[in-house]
Formats: sequence, structure tokens, C-alpha cells
Amino acid sequence: MKIVTERLKKQTSGAGDLQDITAEITEAFGKTGLTQGLVNIFVVGSTAAITDFEYEPGLTDDIRALYERIAPRGKHYRHDDTWNDANGFSHVRAALQGPGLAVPFENNRLLLGTWQQIVLAEFDTRPRKREIILTFIGE
Repeated sequence: MKIVTERLKKQTSGAGDLQDITAEITEAFGKTGLTQGLVNIFVVGSTAAITDFEYEPGLTDDIRALYERIAPRGKHYRHDDTWNDANGFSHVRAALQGPGLAVPFENNRLLLGTWQQIVLAEFDTRPRKREIILTFIGE
């Protein structure tokens, strides 16, 4: 069993930015020399998330609309009273989505469906520099 850790650096444009990071993860995987195992994808920070879905314009619009219905920007959040930073909705969205995703791999490929991409979801109110930790575990 071998463990390989890689890091991706991503610049986001603020709340609503959804970035397909599948190609970058696939490239990092190719450098590990591993053929079967699992990769854990984790974004550092409490106002961003990692998810997967079919990354196409209609669905990215639908996903943004879903987040807005679940945790709207204009609503009052008690978190905003604590720090006066007006990003309570960002924390709620990130907590619901989660910071990580595990993807298995075998025979030198990530086991993703044809229409399944790995996506960084930015929820914070301003552009951010995000670090994504990739932990490949396998042989």
C-alpha cells in the first residue's frame, strides 16, 4: 500500500463559481504510478466544497439555483452577527455539500461515470485562493 499526497491551487471568483477539476485530478493521478485504490479529494476552508455532477451549463445553473433556494444570500444568518462578514449562507451551503469526495480507481483510471465530473464549489462572498488536497491510497 502506498500513499501519495498532491495539492491543487485554484483561484475562484466568489459565490456561485463552480469549477470542473476532473482533468487536473486525472493528471495528478497519472503521476502517482498507482493502478488501483482510492483518491480522497478535500478542499481546505469552510466556505467551499467538493462535489460531482454532469458539468454542463444547464446543470451548473440548476445547481446554483438549488443552493440559492436552500440557503439564500439575502436571509439573515446568526453567523453574520458573530463576525459581521455576511457570509453565513456560504458556511451553510458548504456544510451541506461537504469538503470532500472519495473516488475509487483501478486499471489506471478513475472510476467516474461518463457524465460525472469532479467540481469545486465556491460559496464565499469574495474571490478566494483555494487549496485542494488529493490523497491517493493504493498500489
